[in-house]
Amino acid sequence: MSTSTPLAKRILWGLVIGVVAAVATLGIGQLHPATLALMQKISGAVFDPFGQIFLRMLFFVVIPLVFTSLASGVAQLGRLDRLGPLAGRTFLLFFLNMGIAVAIGLAMMNTVQPGRHLDEQARSQLMQEYGSSAQQTIDRKAAQPGMSFGTLVEMFMPRNLFGAVAGPSRDVLGDVLPLILFAILVGAAATQLREKERKRVQLALDTITELMTKIVGFALQLAPYAVPAMIYSVIVKVGVDVLLALSVFVVGCSVALASHLFGTMSLWLRFLAGRSPLAYFRQIRPLLITAFSTSSSNACLPASLAVAHDELKLAPSTAGFVLPLGATMNMSGTALFEGCVVLFVAQAFGVELTLGHQAILMLLSVLSAVAVAGIPGGSLPMIAGLLATFGIPPEGIGIIIGVDRILDMMRTTVNVGSDIVTATVVDHQLRDRLAANP
Repeated sequence: MSTSTPLAKRILWGLVIGVVAAVATLGIGQLHPATLALMQKISGAVFDPFGQIFLRMLFFVVIPLVFTSLASGVAQLGRLDRLGPLAGRTFLLFFLNMGIAVAIGLAMMNTVQPGRHLDEQARSQLMQEYGSSAQQTIDRKAAQPGMSFGTLVEMFMPRNLFGAVAGPSRDVLGDVLPLILFAILVGAAATQLREKERKRVQLALDTITELMTKIVGFALQLAPYAVPAMIYSVIVKVGVDVLLALSVFVVGCSVALASHLFGTMSLWLRFLAGRSPLAYFRQIRPLLITAFSTSSSNACLPASLAVAHDELKLAPSTAGFVLPLGATMNMSGTALFEGCVVLFVAQAFGVELTLGHQAILMLLSVLSAVAVAGIPGGSLPMIAGLLATFGIPPEGIGIIIGVDRILDMMRTTVNVGSDIVTATVVDHQLRDRLAANP
């Protein structure tokens, strides 16, 4: 494919090619299982590592980019009293966004009731195949401390900031929440400096942000090739059997996610930001494709900032504040998915959740989604905890692990899309406020 083709189209074509090739491989595998087994091995040995090169380049810049963009966003406000309206609108929209998303997901699960369509044989087969993965998830959840005021202090203000940000090992991302608080404090402190010094600090932060963005540009050049490699690997490994057994759940969850992104967010764009939803989604299409292929809100942060600046022309202070926070806290797709999974597994095991239970589930899904790491599969430990909370066997998470990767791609797209829409709404409202009260 010609390199003169726009990047978004090359990524989209790569995605289509990957899906078609994977479906063809599964079809051949029905006639010749040895071919499918060979391609699964090749996927694990070649395609997955190649896709990881793309992902790791994005992960490289997450920590410095979160810090510099957020600190710069606060510093650019110039006056600390402007932080209140910006933060207030942002957090209100975050929680409203997630609450609406969970309500849509629960309504969908109550309507289609996918757990009733899963027979005992399919349930047993899925539990047998993914039971060990489910147990590992339960063990990870058990190792996490319970939520309390002291736990919140530890989450946001660890004794060793750099140790928390660096993470316990080289295989996982560090904790971003303390970094966010530190970045806000640095930006707030910068607003108290003399104007000349404040601009010097802001210039340094913006320079680092621009450097990180250049690295993102290098990574995106790999995207048209890494995206088909990753989607091919996912499909040939999951196979059609699991998809068929869980088809009602997958379709119902997918429709709920799409309804929130293209329904709720379109209404926000039209009535809260004064923008055309069709034109807007066309502008952010490359970002949505990147989110779908990476399954990571953190990995998409560089692309989100680039789209906000280059395509949407949002104020740097607004984008720099809202988007890093959104990548960590505004998890509407994750909250929707958590509610759907708990209700689905409850139906599969015959556990009745009343409207009162579901109202509590809606609240807990929003709160737990905020604590989810913005990386692939980050919501699974939280879901295990929610299942136990409602007296549902936590091992039931094994039923959905087989399709989690595909749905993870979809909910990450909703997370990232909701972040950029929220930033657009906040930007529009703050511009109106500044125009009225300069």
